[in-house]
Amino acid sequence: MEYKVKVENVSKVYNITRNKKKLWKILFPFLEDRSEYFQALKGVSFDVEPGDSVGIVGLNGSGKSTLSNLLGGVSEPSSGSIHVNGRASLIAISAGLNNELTGEENIRMKCLMHGLNEKEIDAVYDDIVAFSELEDFMNQPIKSYSSGMKSRLGFAIAVHTDPDVLIVDEALSVGDDTFANKCIRKMEEFRRSGKTIFFVSHSIPQIQQMCNKAVWIHYGELREYGDAVPVVGLYARFIRGYNEKPKHIQQRYKKEMISRQKIDQYAEKNDDTKLGLLNALLLGATGISIVVAAYLQLAGHL
Repeated sequence: MEYKVKVENVSKVYNITRNKKKLWKILFPFLEDRSEYFQALKGVSFDVEPGDSVGIVGLNGSGKSTLSNLLGGVSEPSSGSIHVNGRASLIAISAGLNNELTGEENIRMKCLMHGLNEKEIDAVYDDIVAFSELEDFMNQPIKSYSSGMKSRLGFAIAVHTDPDVLIVDEALSVGDDTFANKCIRKMEEFRRSGKTIFFVSHSIPQIQQMCNKAVWIHYGELREYGDAVPVVGLYARFIRGYNEKPKHIQQRYKKEMISRQKIDQYAEKNDDTKLGLLNALLLGATGISIVVAAYLQLAGHL
């Protein structure tokens, strides 16, 4: 089967350890950190065919944006692999935009990053500005833009650089409905031309309107993948049940699920490794004792 995107057993792990410069680490630098890690994605696999429009759904913090960043090449998997047959472009609020540059400078910079030359950029520049509806703000640094204006600019740039795979991460959740509908019509054009789209949204009606397939990510794991209607239906049923629960039950559930995503790498070491660390610790303590004894003996002769 021909695929446009192939995600194979992908996991993404972040080190969330705080205050790494502990006294024991300073005294014994040869020992490894007792670090804590957060597994944002775990063993996610699915294939996407050319022309598919895939909705990505899930609760806040479940890993949707982590997945979209991996698909867009913004970050790399900790394990597993992602194969994209073509060029991907990620659209998220402020994604890849430089706050210190003007709107025009960001357009030219992003287009260069997408492989366009100066002549090609000049040819699409006016179309990008017109689509974004930001003609009066092109000479202003985008740090003065609202989140909706940044989203408009990012979307306008991405759709005019002709990507093979378009990843839209909540970019339509800010700004007005008129522009959002305009973006959806543009995405439908992309889909009809055989391009592949990933669409991250909390709006179930938007997913149903835009997508023929859906991915449900649930606290780092792939809960469901397949045709959009049944997958979104299962997700909507879960959301209804979740929202009916009291707040303290919701918070307890979230806390439990997040705790399952945390990994204590030190605790995973085998007994031989632990014994080796203990021996190293004892040797280090012995060394310090010798140094202290030598210092006291020297002090006694002064």
